[in-house]
Amino acid sequence: MQAVIKKEGNGIIARFDRQLDHSVEKVWGALTENDQVEKWMSNLEMKDLRKDGTIKFNMNDGSGDSFDMKIRDFQESAVLDFEWGDGWVRFEVSPEKDGCSLVLKESIRPVNDHTSKDLAGWHVCLDMLSDLLGGQYKDFPMDEWEKWHKEYTIAVKRIDG
Repeated sequence: MQAVIKKEGNGIIARFDRQLDHSVEKVWGALTENDQVEKWMSNLEMKDLRKDGTIKFNMNDGSGDSFDMKIRDFQESAVLDFEWGDGWVRFEVSPEKDGCSLVLKESIRPVNDHTSKDLAGWHVCLDMLSDLLGGQYKDFPMDEWEKWHKEYTIAVKRIDG
């Protein structure tokens, strides 16, 4: 399901909602344990999981470059919120009757040519996370990313003009 995007100041807030047929504990592990994170978002490396701790972003472009992102909020098995450029990314996990709810919110400021690429990337990464939870692993599907990039380019233009 495509993210819901809303204008906020000179940026946007995107909200991705996923209902997952897995326990909070299983989903939280996939979000925070490096051996699982690398299979759905290979750029991220959990370093110090706590409020004011750090997550490393590895460029994965052969340069060896990386940078640290500050964790803004952390609640075990419930919330992981960290800096993301001039904005932030927030994961919220909550129990549901038949599994759990996973919400990803992303604040992007300012909106630019990279915005739709970022949104398409998170969309595909969430699909990969869902597949991983179901026991399937696949390499990053560039064709899926290209499809969603087109969709999010249209959606962002609609919101941001």
